[in-house]
Amino acid sequence: MTKEERLKLQIAACKVRMGVIESTHGAKAGHPGGSLSAADMFTYLYNKEMRVDPTNPKWEDRDRFVLSKGHTAPGLYSALAYRGFFPVADLPTLRHIDSYLQGHPNMNTVPGVDMSTGSLGQGVSAAAGMAKAAKYLHKDDVRVYALLGDGEIEEGEVWEAFLFAAKYKLDNLCVIIDLNGLQIDGPTSEVMPTDPVGAKMRDFGFRTVTIDGHNFAQIEDAFQYFHTQTGAPTAVLMNTTKGKGVSYMENQVGWHGKAPNDEEYKIAMDELNAQMAELEAQV
Repeated sequence: MTKEERLKLQIAACKVRMGVIESTHGAKAGHPGGSLSAADMFTYLYNKEMRVDPTNPKWEDRDRFVLSKGHTAPGLYSALAYRGFFPVADLPTLRHIDSYLQGHPNMNTVPGVDMSTGSLGQGVSAAAGMAKAAKYLHKDDVRVYALLGDGEIEEGEVWEAFLFAAKYKLDNLCVIIDLNGLQIDGPTSEVMPTDPVGAKMRDFGFRTVTIDGHNFAQIEDAFQYFHTQTGAPTAVLMNTTKGKGVSYMENQVGWHGKAPNDEEYKIAMDELNAQMAELEAQV
């Protein structure tokens, strides 16, 4: 990855984070913490990794993405908006009664959303089904990506889907797990420990790679690894910081599902604008 490519992605990720703050502030509700921890991954997926067409969201041969941790819809919506699927100006309408941008992704109303999600554990099952369908239809170039939270993998249905993916050798499926260490009730290590996640994924038949989820070079390497794998699904385990990019939200469990008030909104946007200015000065 060149310096120019990295800077372009960092600038795009900063915009995605701004969109998360704009939308949750506008809604006076939502889930900024996990949206911010996954912002770099959303950015890479929609700006470099996935084959999609914002002018034709239902393109039959597109890659698919399933946000299994559906409550982090603000991050997905922001990435989709900045990619051109719908106007960025609509982000602050999140959760408004007459808005198409509801609190969880709805494939029937939001351009670019491939699966309606919200009930934790179910999204990855749908993603595995999509990957199996692509195999059945001999669409070997269609890849399916699913993003899960580390709290979400406490759900039993997740592991049933992993067994399914391994049994059918779904090497077109990439499962990404956001290991930010916090869920709504506290640290995942205290609520319901799932470590060692990597060893468990390997035991369930996945090829695994662990990365810093805020490092674009490592994200790129992980997907290059995914592209070379045959005969088994891939799991990307990304270590992240909940609330990444907004100082008072970072590693704070209270920001799992709380919107910034007017004062907090200004602080967050001032910080993100400063980060943007620093990045743009390097271009």
